[in-house]
Amino acid sequence: MRQFYPAPGKLNLFLHVVGRRPDGYHLLQSVFRFIDYGDNLQFRVREDGIVTRSNPLPGVPSERDLCVRAARLLQRHTGCRLGVEIALDKRLPLGGGLGGGSSDAATTLLALNRLWGLGLSRGTLQQLGLQLGADVPVFVFGRSAFAEGVGERLQEVSLAPAWYVILVPPVPVSTAEVFAAPELTRDTIPIKMSDFSIQHGHNDLEAVVCRKYPAVAEHLAWLKGYGDARMTGSGGCVFAGYATEAEAGSVLAQKPHGMVGFVARGLDRHPLLDFAQ
Repeated sequence: MRQFYPAPGKLNLFLHVVGRRPDGYHLLQSVFRFIDYGDNLQFRVREDGIVTRSNPLPGVPSERDLCVRAARLLQRHTGCRLGVEIALDKRLPLGGGLGGGSSDAATTLLALNRLWGLGLSRGTLQQLGLQLGADVPVFVFGRSAFAEGVGERLQEVSLAPAWYVILVPPVPVSTAEVFAAPELTRDTIPIKMSDFSIQHGHNDLEAVVCRKYPAVAEHLAWLKGYGDARMTGSGGCVFAGYATEAEAGSVLAQKPHGMVGFVARGLDRHPLLDFAQ
């Protein structure tokens, strides 16, 4: 029987850019929330030490594939002689701001930590994940989180239940391009976790993305007619939250022809939370 390992998507309920480090990395504040919609992975342990993907992702060569990189990073860190064949059922859009690649990498770290019998702690896996990308640690952390630094300083937060309408504009957004934009706001005043409110947060990257990608602006403008809509991450997916699945479904049913979207429930815990201590 085949076993699938979920890699859930995430939403940034807000995303503030509060500064920049001397090395060029941006300092952020955000709240991450997982959703019950994402990718699925399968792993077949190999005895020969080879790490490979059974279904390559179009446009993503092996050396850039975050699943492959995560597995090889675990091998180097632990000296593990086992390998793995990875199969990925890709549902999260590339360049959508839902954290697909980062979530895939985190699921690879968590699953192989168990399948290879490595016994690494959650903290160690988070540190390894940061080498792969700033969003990987939160998926290993496994809980709704208030994030600071480049996204690696995490504190658990309690969030009200919610259902989200998530729209997927037909454009992959380049994170590097957005953060490099000279017009990007980089001096939002930091807040304390106790002051967090979804009503008062915003996404500092949203204005830049909407100028560069008119399709994102169009989707966001439509969804704003049905609630407090905003962009997640560096885009281009946009979302709005609702108290019930029925309310979210009613909004989605009214989307214009040609718009793509889905309804997802907010999760407080990653499905693989128990794979590390």
